[in-house]
Amino acid sequence: MTMDITFTGAAREVTGSCHLLRVGDRRIALDCGLFQGHRTEASQKNRTLPLPVEQLSALVLSHAHIDHAGRIPFLVRNGFEGPIYCTPATRDLSAYMLMDSAFIQEKDAEHLARRGKGYVEPLYGSQDVARTLERMIAMPYGRRFEVTPGVTATFVDAGHILGSASVLLDCREGPVERRLVFSGDIGRWALPIIRDPQIPDGADVVVMESTYGNREHAEVEDARSRLASIVTSTAARGGRVMIPAFAVGRTQELLYDLHGLFREGRIPRIPIFVDSPLASDVTAVFEMHPDCFDDGEDLIKRVDDLFRFELVRYTRKVDESKALNGIRTPIVVIAASGMAESGRILHHLMHGASDPRNTILIVGFQAEHTLGRRIVEKRPQIRVFGEEIPLRAEVEILNGYSAHADRTELLRWIEGVRGKSPSLRQVYLVHGEPEAQDTFARELMIRGLATTAPVRGQTVSF
Repeated sequence: MTMDITFTGAAREVTGSCHLLRVGDRRIALDCGLFQGHRTEASQKNRTLPLPVEQLSALVLSHAHIDHAGRIPFLVRNGFEGPIYCTPATRDLSAYMLMDSAFIQEKDAEHLARRGKGYVEPLYGSQDVARTLERMIAMPYGRRFEVTPGVTATFVDAGHILGSASVLLDCREGPVERRLVFSGDIGRWALPIIRDPQIPDGADVVVMESTYGNREHAEVEDARSRLASIVTSTAARGGRVMIPAFAVGRTQELLYDLHGLFREGRIPRIPIFVDSPLASDVTAVFEMHPDCFDDGEDLIKRVDDLFRFELVRYTRKVDESKALNGIRTPIVVIAASGMAESGRILHHLMHGASDPRNTILIVGFQAEHTLGRRIVEKRPQIRVFGEEIPLRAEVEILNGYSAHADRTELLRWIEGVRGKSPSLRQVYLVHGEPEAQDTFARELMIRGLATTAPVRGQTVSF
């Protein structure tokens, strides 16, 4: 009898989520995301297949963030022909996220070739993404379905981003049956727009994210108040607020709160630019899935166009984006990418990071070796497009907008699972840096939960 799981990504690190479940002779991938960080190291990891694709029966995707979904087209390009299971909103978001990822890779390859660095083949192109989307099968929350003979799955709302799921996997091999819960990324309670995390019902083994296992976030309402203060003070000194934000989730949360703050008279009447074609498309997907919204929130009950109020302008064309750098009056610019590694935010930082009137507002986790992390560390200079730029703008950090559960919320989630799981044997921590994982592992072991943080490539039986 064989039931085991191999951790091939997001093991003792945050990005590249990918775990391989084996039940008998069937193998199922749980996520297959891009590694992000130092270019050379990330490229090497991303170009390594987690296993021979002909051995892979199916793939189950927890949500559409690129560090969870971004290598799936690479699997397809290399011959994977199995089903890809996800929620309906995840499929709709992935259509835009993966096409954007393919476009960025193609442009990066062209840029390196122009600089004489040689041509680097992209991991995949738009045709590979199209074939990937054809393989995606959307399953609603709460409906049990067969992934492969001997393995059934059920999605429950993880409360992280639109369509995000924790996955209950019921595995049978001969007379033995075990329930593995893969948390995906666990969200927060009381975040705007989407519902709170749903606690999975019972588990023998849990594979659990631990991004903020050693930290607490500010309260959501505190973050909202600080957002109002930052926008107001920056505008008063004639500057602009530049926000590197993930196109999925973070951009919509910011728009939601800016909408509410404007209606309450707590921010000045200044233009808010969403300078990201991807974020514009993703916002349209949000508008297609009000079924995922928390209908108990006041603004959702009172307003139809949550993301399209009078201050907001969406810029799609390159010349529209460039024109923003010529504006001399206060504005807010929200642009991808969330870790400032690519996308239009780089152009805004190139032109605005050296101006002390401006504010760079960080609203999400910044992985090691990313430009976003260097900004958080307030380095005196940052490198953008190969040039050293003095960092004179104010740097503000709002962890209250993180879509990841903090230490207290992670404990709330796992204690909720344990309350429904008399047979819970083991917790494996993934998706976290070593310091956060080690701190959180000690906390769980004090509470009587056997806990391990596996290294990449490690296989454990359950």
